[in-house]
Amino acid sequence: MKRVGNLYEKIIAIDNLRLADEKARRGKLNSYGVKTHDKNREENILKLHEMLKNKTFRTSEYHIFKIYEPKEREIFRLPYFPDRIVHHAVMNILEPIWVSVFTADSFSCIKKRGIHGAMRKVKIAMRDVENTKYCLKIDIRKFYPSIDHEVLKQIVRRKIKCTDTLWLIDHIIDSADGVPIGNYLSQYLANLYLTYFDHWIKEDIGIKYYFRYADDMVFLHSDKAFLHGLLVLINNYFHSELNVSLKGNYQVFPVAVRGIDFVGFVFYHTHTKMRKGIKKNFCKAVAKLNKRRDVSEKEYKQRISSWLGWAKYSDSKHLLKTIIKSEVYGTLRF
Repeated sequence: MKRVGNLYEKIIAIDNLRLADEKARRGKLNSYGVKTHDKNREENILKLHEMLKNKTFRTSEYHIFKIYEPKEREIFRLPYFPDRIVHHAVMNILEPIWVSVFTADSFSCIKKRGIHGAMRKVKIAMRDVENTKYCLKIDIRKFYPSIDHEVLKQIVRRKIKCTDTLWLIDHIIDSADGVPIGNYLSQYLANLYLTYFDHWIKEDIGIKYYFRYADDMVFLHSDKAFLHGLLVLINNYFHSELNVSLKGNYQVFPVAVRGIDFVGFVFYHTHTKMRKGIKKNFCKAVAKLNKRRDVSEKEYKQRISSWLGWAKYSDSKHLLKTIIKSEVYGTLRF
């Protein structure tokens, strides 16, 4: 695989830093970090350029907090200036290089390869009923916190050879244990960590129907025993190559009986449902709205719009007809 050099000057170029600033601020114009940065915006960009040029840039202290939905996780937040601008500056240059390495069936934080992209691919695969009878579903135990820095650095070096760029990426990698959830760059580093595993599965093992969203992985096959054998191979690969472990909740099951719970949907050969938790929250929200008399049709739709997005891509018309007010349901378009 050809390695790419001469990247650092592009990363630290003032025009690229300005572009990174524009991207980093999208949707955050009223945040404290952006407002503070804008008081000396051009001066800060020039200062950041010098910090990177002289290699005096250091990652700022993280603000760490916990979230509890959909599960408990520690989130790491960095200041807007200089850190988040730096991460965008790196990705402006490296994103096309790294995306070119990803397989077509890996998703999450990749342009045009989000939840709906994954959903469409699985739906297409399910048309091949004979070869998707059984499913192996796995994920990695504490994936982001357990990422091994030395392994990650070696994976980065499989595509990048620019010494100065490697210095910057290494510094960002070593700024926290594992890969911190919340960093813009972390999303791509986590994807990169598993991308050569993806190639091994697709090209060396020869699995046709394999889909990965972050560390949530689905393998489909006609033979249940084959998938049990594959599980052993995967476990060995994770231990020997990536120094991570499977969660104990791995499953091998017939698709016709249980369906595949993946990216918020449950896939069967004949139909697709919303995930149970999403459906439950949807029903609760609609029940509350139905009790209110002061909600306009417009507001009603706005409050359930995110769930309508899930319903649009699943077989949920009967559910919608059952729970949504008839006068609102009659105006919905799919």
